[in-house]
Amino acid sequence: MSRLPTYEDVVAAAARIDGHAHQTPVLRSSTLDARLGAQVFFKCENFQRMGAFKFRGAFNALSRFDAAQRRAGVITFSSGNHAQAIALAARLQGIAALILMPLDAPQAKIEATRGYGAEVVLFDRFQQDREAMGRALAAERGMTLIPPFDHADVISGQGTAGKELFEQVGALDYLFVCLGGGGLLSGCALAARAVSPHCRVIGVEPEAGNDAQQSFRSGQIVTIATPRTIADGAQTQALGALTFAIIRRDVDDVVTASDAQLVDAMRFFAERMKIIVEPTGCLAAAAVMQGTLPLAGKRVGVIVSGGNVDLQRFAQLVAQP
Repeated sequence: MSRLPTYEDVVAAAARIDGHAHQTPVLRSSTLDARLGAQVFFKCENFQRMGAFKFRGAFNALSRFDAAQRRAGVITFSSGNHAQAIALAARLQGIAALILMPLDAPQAKIEATRGYGAEVVLFDRFQQDREAMGRALAAERGMTLIPPFDHADVISGQGTAGKELFEQVGALDYLFVCLGGGGLLSGCALAARAVSPHCRVIGVEPEAGNDAQQSFRSGQIVTIATPRTIADGAQTQALGALTFAIIRRDVDDVVTASDAQLVDAMRFFAERMKIIVEPTGCLAAAAVMQGTLPLAGKRVGVIVSGGNVDLQRFAQLVAQP
């Protein structure tokens, strides 16, 4: 296992992405605050470049490439947001990008990735091993593989979302963060421990795919079958070695949200806050809205991780009775 990133790496990443990534807004809902008796601060990464926090880690990782790596190009595998992030960051830095994407990824994400200039290769996520395919193609083409979450520069970049939130609103009692492979959660945990040490950091993953919760409770990485959930950005099978080590050390608990709760959160964001949030982006908010933990009287941060969802799919989900 390579060296675990630190908060100093998050600070360095913030300097690298400054002027390239957006400083995203923090939104509030008086309705939700009144319902919970809490102050809830939504860090809206659905307003980030390419529509999700993933741009932070991708740009940071590619900015660390040497001249030879830049000439050879970058390869990754992703269901969508990391794909788009690498594609856009590569275009901005003049680097060729090859992206492995699952056949059932949202069409909008596939088209956006191609639109940023990347070469897209589709695969069957239920039959093929994307990591093995990625390693083989990287070796064949001489490209550098930047995985979606288990990479020190990616984790450090994602942690800048948490760092920014604390700079915008101050110390928090709780920070809820969506959880797939753990890059965002582990990066935000590094920030929380450094600047708001009493903040309880809570990861939230899909109920149908609670591998991280099992891993957190058992003390070892648990691998599951690809979960079937509307949270396509969190259909991971296991945490990475780096993300698990940080989560085990710095995160206070891992909870879950059901698909129905994600739809409720999507509907709340659309009706009450006038924003579009993708299902995965609602994980942290769903846990807060459902009262998974008692939050009365607390200052609560929520990372809204992204807003990349096909509009037709979004309409179908929020129209459900």
